[in-house]
Amino acid sequence: MSEQEIRVPELGGAESVEIVGVLVSVGDSVEAEDPLLELESDKATVEMPAPAAGKITRLDVNEGDSLKEGDLVGMMETAEAGASGDSDQSEGDEESVGASPARDETQEADAATDSQSGDTASEAPGTSGGEQAIQVPELGGAESVEIVGVLVSVGDSVNAEDPLLELESDKATVEMPSPATGKITRLDVKEGDTLKEGDVVGMLEVSGGGAQASSEQTSTGKKEQADSVGASPARDDAQQTQGTTSSTAAKPETPETPSGKRVHAGPAVRRIAREFGADLQQVQGSGPKGRILKDDVQAWVRKQLQSGSSAPAGGGAGIPEVPLPDFSQFGEVERQSMTKIQRLTAQGMHRSWLNVPHVTQFEKADITDLEAFRKDHKAEGEKRGVKMTLLPFLMKACAHALATYPQFNVSLDMANQQIIQKHYCHIGIAVDTPNGLVVPVIRDVDRKSIWQLAEEAQELAGKARDRKLTNNDMSGACFTITSLGGIGGTAFTPIVNSPEVAILGASKAAMEPVWDGAQFQPRLMLPLSLSYDHRAINGADAARFTTLLSKTLGDLRELVM
Repeated sequence: MSEQEIRVPELGGAESVEIVGVLVSVGDSVEAEDPLLELESDKATVEMPAPAAGKITRLDVNEGDSLKEGDLVGMMETAEAGASGDSDQSEGDEESVGASPARDETQEADAATDSQSGDTASEAPGTSGGEQAIQVPELGGAESVEIVGVLVSVGDSVNAEDPLLELESDKATVEMPSPATGKITRLDVKEGDTLKEGDVVGMLEVSGGGAQASSEQTSTGKKEQADSVGASPARDDAQQTQGTTSSTAAKPETPETPSGKRVHAGPAVRRIAREFGADLQQVQGSGPKGRILKDDVQAWVRKQLQSGSSAPAGGGAGIPEVPLPDFSQFGEVERQSMTKIQRLTAQGMHRSWLNVPHVTQFEKADITDLEAFRKDHKAEGEKRGVKMTLLPFLMKACAHALATYPQFNVSLDMANQQIIQKHYCHIGIAVDTPNGLVVPVIRDVDRKSIWQLAEEAQELAGKARDRKLTNNDMSGACFTITSLGGIGGTAFTPIVNSPEVAILGASKAAMEPVWDGAQFQPRLMLPLSLSYDHRAINGADAARFTTLLSKTLGDLRELVM
């Protein structure tokens, strides 16, 4: 047995790295290449492997320490065989921490000597007459990787270590380097293909002394390539998006924010962030020196869901961004800024659509008698200065249905696993304005007369079009009505105005033949569309709700029963 120093290998150009994870303790037995430390540079988070098999006898570093190339981090007890191979092993280690470092001439010479004097199996597979097969190196434990970017074409000249493919495993997106200098003569893969260790992706015509170099690369650098592809370097966002446009569209990455703040997080945490669509730039780390832990990501996601914060413009929520083409190539275009109402409406609709499991129940109400009643009171409405429309009757019928089926007058508090039952009846009415859609609220609908509701609806609609609505005018609704009757259509599926659990849509009424038991009669039928949150309301209750609405609108006497 012999003692061996554990030192920081070559850092691939980085001046220093920070320890963000100590993965072993004194007394632990490790194999060669087992990860000892998790190091973070300004470009990546990677693991520092053990230089040989043995037992850790001393550790001189802690999480949060800064290290430079060659720094002593501890000691290990190794077997004699392991000690004799330390020189060769250290060459492989250097590329495992540094991202594609260029080894110096002395190291190249040593590797060549080892390759010639070592086992004959070090010849590159597929090497014949200056041609070499380009194979997927060891994947560091990953079963397979997906090609998310092809960075070269047939005929391209490349240098050793130049990136050929951009590969994505479940831990990281990394580049697969060229095994030697030469020209690409064949490519057998394309973006989206899945590869395994050892798969041939193409052929390379090795230039000059490349045949010897490729042999050398295979014998001493196979492990180096494995670490380059299969370790877990969580590169920063800029590096991840450095490939082709199509590779960016192929995976939903956490969007880059303009803050440019350095993120301290390990590969596992970054993977969780990608799954949740969390922006690590916005997550506050609770670990040493602000390092982001898994719990921090989960807490951030919970907070976003509870606060209803919208996702960043570039994506989020794990949903891939829709790529926009250059529309000017098809014709003349003009860009206009969204109004504040349009922005808020888009955010609210998107939030509701993502969070609410929508179901829509359709029904028709016979409003023949109601329409005659409304027209009979048209003259009185003119005297009052109020336009009598169908809307106040809809509001009154909805208030009656909400009282009968109170499960429609609730909100869900999913964070606390509670249902909030409301004992008031405020109804929002969607108003279309030149600046966008707004929803003023009429309070205590159940306590007001049809005339009061008509007057208040007219007043709020006027304020909406004049952009004079206050926050108080648009808050507190427990149910919403949206009507397209003045425009047209036979049915639609309105989006629930969360945290409400239901919304009623009314389309254009039309005369239809209705069977009365003896013959068909022409009746004025109003299409109704009730969208509801299926977490709070089941289908049977929705059918009962719309049936009661239809019955009430068909016979106003139901309101006094």
